[in-house]
Amino acid sequence: MRVLFLGSPPFATPVLAALLESRFRPIAVVTPPDRPRGRGRRKEPSPVASLADEAGVLLIQPVSAKGEDFQQTIRELRPEVMVVASYGEILNQSFLDIAPALNVHGSLLPRHRGASPIQTAILDGDTETGVSIQRIVLALDAGDILHEKRTAIRATETAGELFQRLEILGAEATLEALALIESGDAKYLPQDESQMTHCGKIKKGMGAVDWARSSVELDCHVRGMNPWPSAQTALEDGRALKIHRATPLMGDELQETVQLKGSLADPGTVIEVNRRLLVATGDGVLELHDVQLAGKRVMPAADLLRGLNLAVGSKLG
Repeated sequence: MRVLFLGSPPFATPVLAALLESRFRPIAVVTPPDRPRGRGRRKEPSPVASLADEAGVLLIQPVSAKGEDFQQTIRELRPEVMVVASYGEILNQSFLDIAPALNVHGSLLPRHRGASPIQTAILDGDTETGVSIQRIVLALDAGDILHEKRTAIRATETAGELFQRLEILGAEATLEALALIESGDAKYLPQDESQMTHCGKIKKGMGAVDWARSSVELDCHVRGMNPWPSAQTALEDGRALKIHRATPLMGDELQETVQLKGSLADPGTVIEVNRRLLVATGDGVLELHDVQLAGKRVMPAADLLRGLNLAVGSKLG
């Protein structure tokens, strides 16, 4: 089968690596042009470009996939199927008419169509997610589903950790989907539009912590914002504080804390600084584990407390 691959790192990198080691080795790899990187801002190939080059596969780096010269080059390659993984550009109909195109999407469609499905699954408190292989149509992530693989979201898993698992799952799902096409067993199922949700791009300001939310919601927020842009609050002196890991107190532990501290304070109030850093929320208590002051390294909350005069009753945010 003549497979054309389009993608951008990091999500596309394991998918391409798997294709290169399989019987579905791409006839060509399409990825955006090299960009300046590092302190010197020198143009360097991306991991996707490097993989294609090292494998001796034709590498094409168009400024835009909508260009007629580029599309004519692709027509001349005569692909039978095009696999797209996080390419970064919306493909137009003239390109989609060249050959059937499959998208590797990091959610169980139709849930979380859009740019940030992995982060949003955690932010929304989902307990399960996965990867969908779906036919690309002009409507965003709305094409019929060929194949999916599911996985549970772990209780303490961050968006970065889930991303790493799903990119591997995406590689497995891609090979399985192509095998279905090769064998003639491919069946495409329409998405249930009544179950559709949408997610936009994650922006830096979304990291701001709203202490009026429940501790369970804030746990999801901290994990969903890790590694970028990070959950962010501030000390009373105005210094920014990032929260990289935290957990809500639950069950007996929460009840014991309430009994010791009396009625819980206003949201954002520090209620313990001795053995651990506990903060009252709109509903419950959040324990901060890994934190980072502006300009400093990530550290355990216990280390922060040893070097910072943070008093019970002080307010965050």
